Amino acid sequence: MRPEPGQVLHFSEDPTIERFVPHVAVTTALTEPYVWAVGADRCPDYWFPRACPRAMAWVGPRTTEADRDRIVGAGCGDRVHAVEYCWLQAMRDVRLYAYRLPAADFTPIGDPPHAVVATVPVDPLGPPEPVGDLFELHEEAGIQLRVLPDLWRFWKEVTASTLEFSGIRLRNARR
Repeated sequence: MRPEPGQVLHFSEDPTIERFVPHVAVTTALTEPYVWAVGADRCPDYWFPRACPRAMAWVGPRTTEADRDRIVGAGCGDRVHAVEYCWLQAMRDVRLYAYRLPAADFTPIGDPPHAVVATVPVDPLGPPEPVGDLFELHEEAGIQLRVLPDLWRFWKEVTASTLEFSGIRLRNARR
């Protein structure tokens, strides 16, 4: 599930959103209200239930072969996502939707950019689309999906490596 040219996506478990209105997300330190979305490169970060903690790592321009082989695995692709065992059933059961939004309303945020934001209300380009089987999406995209007892040991290795990485909803991970 990726946007087409001129589009960005917003992923949600709510299929009834008719208009996206800027707001201050409870999970951000930012104080300006935004509508959040992602481009094609960051869509896989959101192929999860909303509250699911996930640690993600991928090969970037400064990644060493040693780190790639140690963390992603030799011959195992360029990207790995990790979740905890306790989230497997939620990943099977969640009904996740993607809203297609006009990219022209959005600007990149972050350094490097990790999302796009709009400061004005945004109407979807059509009805929300069911995302489908999250495991299948990962497989089709060539992304490893690891299941771990907890994320913290993996997260520590990833953040100390030369891989690019992102952690989402880590506050919900086991301690």
